[in-house]
Amino acid sequence: MASLKLKGIDKVYPSGTVALYDVSFETKDREFIVVYGAEQSGKSSLMRAITGLEEVTSGEVFIDGNNLTEADPKDRDVTLVRANSTLSPTMTVYDNMGFGLKLRKVSQSVIDQRVKAAASILGISDVLYRKPKVLNAAQKKRAEIGRAIVREPKLYLWDEPISGLDEKLRAEIINVIINLQARMEGTFIYFTKDLSEALTIGTRIVVLKNGFVQQIDTPSNLYDYPENAYVAFCIGSPTVNFINNARIEKTEEGVFAVEGNIKLPLPENILKRFEKCEEYANTGKSVIVGIRPEDIECTGGNIHSTVTVAEGDYFEVAADGHVFKLKRAGVNKGDEVNIKPDLTRLYLFDGETRLTLLARDAGYEDTGYADAEFKPLSYGEEEELKEKFKPKKDKKRR
Repeated sequence: MASLKLKGIDKVYPSGTVALYDVSFETKDREFIVVYGAEQSGKSSLMRAITGLEEVTSGEVFIDGNNLTEADPKDRDVTLVRANSTLSPTMTVYDNMGFGLKLRKVSQSVIDQRVKAAASILGISDVLYRKPKVLNAAQKKRAEIGRAIVREPKLYLWDEPISGLDEKLRAEIINVIINLQARMEGTFIYFTKDLSEALTIGTRIVVLKNGFVQQIDTPSNLYDYPENAYVAFCIGSPTVNFINNARIEKTEEGVFAVEGNIKLPLPENILKRFEKCEEYANTGKSVIVGIRPEDIECTGGNIHSTVTVAEGDYFEVAADGHVFKLKRAGVNKGDEVNIKPDLTRLYLFDGETRLTLLARDAGYEDTGYADAEFKPLSYGEEEELKEKFKPKKDKKRR
């Protein structure tokens, strides 16, 4: 068995910076989970908390049901693969891979067995007795991974291991890691700021922002059922189109999301999920409307717009003070188009809290994970907590 459970992990630095707040989730045995977030999201702090490289302010770390919050890194049975891992230039690949086991006084027969087995899995058996300087980039990265996996730990942590590699090599190493996970006994936890990596690798993704968990779910659920506007913005490339400061209007003709001259009728499937519609209809409370680029057609609609950018796979249009991105469809800069959003795939978020207003329906993939029920804090609550932890300055005596 190899599982990880984090319970209420907080990390607040003396400066008052909240690196992590109430981070709680649990993996299953042999799961491949991704921790995704931008710079300063808390990924590195969480990685160090799991490995024991940094003490947490509060909370508990369980590995295989054992509380190891106070345990030293060497006692946690965790291995870490970093982007900047390096091989000793004076040792062969074989000696590099077996060095950690040798330090732990593992018998030579076991070292030989594990190193050769890992080399076979990684496809580097033919370079085992060569020095790193004669290896190509792919062989070096495979050897670095091999050095970590020969320990056969319970948890494998991957700290942006392919950062800085060219596109071809990145794809190659990603496939290596995916195949490894299918063959190894341990649980994989992969930290990245690259969305494509997260969506390709993870069975589930933990979305972090400024130390706060935003959502924990499968890639498809994050895309279709984001818990707040931030998750909707993160999951997708290019990002979702937002109409801010919209209002909900209810008339005899139906229910509409309105901002300026843009008036979008809310279809029945959206209204069924909009459980608080009456709290917003004709009250002036603002909402954020989200529409993904792939859910907008450039013809047949009633939103008149002008193409402002027509490059690559997507293009942009300007409509009534808003900019929308759409999939490229044979248009040129300056063309006049009438865009048509698929209203059955709208997202609605509260204008202040930025939390979703739409309940999950039958399309939601129920994974059975309790973490999927996690609800993030509102934008205002996060800001209040950041302010709360800031050191209080002493008032100068008069």
